[in-house]
Order: sequence, then structure tokens, then C-alpha cells
Amino acid sequence: MRPGDDGSSRAGSGWRRVLRTGEGVTADVLAPLKEAADAAASRAAARALRASPVRGYDPAMKNAEFNDPRLVAVYDAEYGWGRDDDFFLSVVGETPGARLLDLGCGTGRLALGLAAAGHAVTGVDPARASLEAARAKPGAEHVTWIEGTSASLPERTFDVAVMTSHVAQFFVEDGEWDRVLADLVRALVPGGRLVFDTRDPADRRWERWTPADSRRRVRLPDGCEVETWTEVTAVRDGVVDFTHHYVFPEEELLSVMTLRFRAEGELHDSLRRAGFGVERIYGGWDRQPVGEGNGEFLVIARR
Repeated sequence: MRPGDDGSSRAGSGWRRVLRTGEGVTADVLAPLKEAADAAASRAAARALRASPVRGYDPAMKNAEFNDPRLVAVYDAEYGWGRDDDFFLSVVGETPGARLLDLGCGTGRLALGLAAAGHAVTGVDPARASLEAARAKPGAEHVTWIEGTSASLPERTFDVAVMTSHVAQFFVEDGEWDRVLADLVRALVPGGRLVFDTRDPADRRWERWTPADSRRRVRLPDGCEVETWTEVTAVRDGVVDFTHHYVFPEEELLSVMTLRFRAEGELHDSLRRAGFGVERIYGGWDRQPVGEGNGEFLVIARR
């Protein structure tokens, strides 16, 4: 799942070459993840019932970009392999043949790329529609796909864990973020690494998420064109609410989303509390210093 310059998300297309991977993580170890799926869905539904400034709000609009198959198709059509994927592929490649966890894998673009590079990849995501799209792609049989959350990750199983496409920003409440980090500490082997991206709030990216600046047309594989744009509905204490609009020929669909923008100091503090040591934070996809790149925090931490 990758929120782009307009707040949209990406994690999608396939990969040219797939190698045989998947060894090292047994089915009995991964089985508890599947049991967490229903509980995760229930929690997500409860959060979606919160009041929203969107007129005619329906709980199904919450993160619909990942949960509505029609919007998942738009997402996949719009976003292909990018510089962010190159960055994560490079960092993970420093651990050859890694047992890798892709938490929030979405429709699987990076997971498939990492599998093609020779890693044993497990992709975990609570959004069924996104996982169904991932499982339908070429080479998907070489990735272990799990519908679930971090809550039931097995202990000491993975060498590297990644959260890409700004997945870390979806954990809005501090307690929720702390629990995810604790789950990841438990799931990584001693010395294992966590790599994730989150936007630098100093860049104030949300100010560019306007209908005028974000309006675009996306062509689907069947030839249908969808007009889409983003509008911010609230900004408060590092939390940004926004809505994606999708105009199909026959109807308009909405996806209502909320992201948390944490400052660099907040990231350091939360990772330290969880038991991680921060090795490096970059500011851009070419490994620039913070403040000199793309308005990103690219975090590499070690258990």
C-alpha cells in the first residue's frame, strides 16, 4: 500500500522473473496468522464507524481503496514499480536469501519482486480484496500470502521485515503503533532488521492533496477510464483525514482515509521503547540526508 504524492496508495504489478522461494517458514508457524483475520476485520469495521466529515459517509468507504475490488483494480492500474521499490529491494538485498516479512503487502508488487530476487517472502495484509489481486498475479505461488495483521506473527521467524508504501502511517494511535512494533520485535530473529517509510511532516505533503493538483485519469485494462482526485478534510496534531474520489462511467466511489505524520524524534522514541536500535534514517529514495530528499523518513532499524 503506497500513498503517493496525492495521498493515494500503491503496491501492485508483477515482476519479470520469479525464482523458487518460500523455504524456511513452515505452514504450522504461519497458521495462527490466518486465525487473526476475522478479528482484524472486526476491529477495522469498528474503527470505520467513527464520525466522518464526508457527506453520506458509509463505513464501507473506510480504506475502500484496499477493500473494494473495483478500487483495487484502479490502484493496480495506476502504480507500477518505482524508486521506492528499488530502495527496498536494495536494502533487503544486503541480506541474501532473507526470510522476509512484507507487512501490509497490498496487491503484492514488492513482495513478488523480492521473491524474484531470491528471498523467502511472506506477505501479510488485512485487506482481502488486495490479497486476492496479489494471489492472481504471475509468480504469486512463490509467496506465502496471509490475510491478517501483526498480532499473530510467529516468534523469531524473519530476518527482515518491511512496511512499505507508508503503511506505518496507517497506525494512527500511539498505542496501536507501539503494539505493531512490539509484534515485529517478536517476529524478527535477533539482529533482524526492520525497514519502513513514513513521510516527514516538515514537508507538509498533505497541502498538495487538493482536487486541482491531484486530478487525473486512470485507464483500466478493459479500456475503462476513471477520473480520480484527492481532498483533505481535516488536519489536527499530526493526523490528516482525506478522501479519494473515483468517478467511473456509471458511478462515483469514495475511499476515506486517515494518516499519522510522526516527527523524527517520535520515530526514534517509539522504536527505542519497542527494543529496536535505529541504524539510519534517510530523507529520500537515493539515500539523501533527512531534509534533502523527497520529504521522506526511510528508516532502517535493528532488533
